[in-house]
Amino acid sequence: MQHDKVLILDFGSQYTQLIARRVRELNIYSEIHPFNKIPTNIDDYKAVILSGSPFSVRGDEALHPDLSDIRAKKPLLAVCYGAQYLAHFSGGNVAPSNTREYGRANLSYIKESEAFFKGISEGSQVWMSHSDTIKELPTNGELLASTHDVQNAAYKINRETTFAIQFHPEVYHSKDGKQLLENFLIGIANVTPDWTPNAFVEETVEDLKAKIGNDKVVLGLSGGVDSSVAAILLHKAIGKNLYCIFVNNGLLRKNEFESVLKQYEGMGLNVKGVDASARFLDALAGESDPEKKRKAIGRAFIEVFDDEAHLIEDVTWLAQGTIYPDVIESVSATGGPSATIKSHHNVGGLPDFMKLKIVEPLKALFKDEVRRVGASMGMNKELLGRHPFPGPGLAIRILGDITAEKVRILQEVDAIFINGLKEWDLYDKVWQAGAMLLPVNSVGVMGDERTYEKCVALRAVESTDGMTADWVNLPYEFLQKTSNDIINKVKGVNRVVYDISSKPPATIEWE
Repeated sequence: MQHDKVLILDFGSQYTQLIARRVRELNIYSEIHPFNKIPTNIDDYKAVILSGSPFSVRGDEALHPDLSDIRAKKPLLAVCYGAQYLAHFSGGNVAPSNTREYGRANLSYIKESEAFFKGISEGSQVWMSHSDTIKELPTNGELLASTHDVQNAAYKINRETTFAIQFHPEVYHSKDGKQLLENFLIGIANVTPDWTPNAFVEETVEDLKAKIGNDKVVLGLSGGVDSSVAAILLHKAIGKNLYCIFVNNGLLRKNEFESVLKQYEGMGLNVKGVDASARFLDALAGESDPEKKRKAIGRAFIEVFDDEAHLIEDVTWLAQGTIYPDVIESVSATGGPSATIKSHHNVGGLPDFMKLKIVEPLKALFKDEVRRVGASMGMNKELLGRHPFPGPGLAIRILGDITAEKVRILQEVDAIFINGLKEWDLYDKVWQAGAMLLPVNSVGVMGDERTYEKCVALRAVESTDGMTADWVNLPYEFLQKTSNDIINKVKGVNRVVYDISSKPPATIEWE
């Protein structure tokens, strides 16, 4: 791809992906690489950004990037840890802050006529997250901005195109963060903003044609946005040589298998639906551990997919809807892989015996970019607007072991909840929603009789990419009606609760 690129060096910050997304929102292509694995083709990047970090530059475990090919050679923006790193190791001084500044702050001073702060006024709200502070600027450093508690909130290094900020422009709460990134990347670094959905489609289709040629490709459709957009891109490139398989694992939403197949009919794709419900339920029989349930589903999917792929002669490629957050190599607090919270929803990889090459047309995109690419290709708005749904399906929304009866109960509950969101015009105001079947029974009264039945938890969150999420304040009237409908219409449920925890500390799914 012939685009100006921005390199983001990751020091383990929880906000690093947000930096990349904010840069992409400016129609500029960005890549994340670990601080200790700087690409050798550094000349291919027009500018570099240093991320924040949970480390202290004063500590024995401070992270030390080799910036010899970057400093004074490339436009450089250092954020938080990056700003402290440049100060501490370039003639300045970083010390513990008397008062830890975390959260909202306001710029109380901005250097007049500074291009870096073009369009940004004093009083602009920024987001701080640090316990150290820059006491003295580095050699040739010049102060650009301050807050009430942080004197050296922003600075530049004269005779270099190097800028540093103590706050986080990538976080939503920094109101002018996008403007500041635009000032640096477009106004100062002269990066061309030509990373657009239409350009991505055109270039990706040509790349797929060149890579695949006349080979056959098999793709596992999920009914979700990622695999559907991947399918359309591949169809544009190779047409009838794309074979799509949509597997019903028995853990989909109510009537979803039939409705998704019908939806695909109008897209010109070659889609085969495979009902393997019994196979998956057998594989899950008696298993309660969340990770083991995920792995059992993954194994069953591979077996089903392998059986179906072998029915197609001379298949060479497996296509996957992998997106950028799935493939970013992150850095943990010890410099190694980040801690695993749970196995990824995607299959991830295939056993050697399948002998298929992998093609991942979306691996450079974030979720919101996938939707924009789909929209640029004229895809159905309803499909593009679908909430994310976990690969293991309802198996990780049924806490404990899986039975056909539990699946039935949760499908009915989920259908009432999701259909209600649509009827009340709330669906598009929610990023993801679903119901959880809890492994507890509670006492109730129905028709003057005692009941002892299941409890379900409803969950609705707002987010942009799933990395962080806030619970949605749904109207009480909606929750009241939904609860009544569930209890009255779904046999086996006598109690409904609403989950009001955010991510972090909770996750979106319960397992």
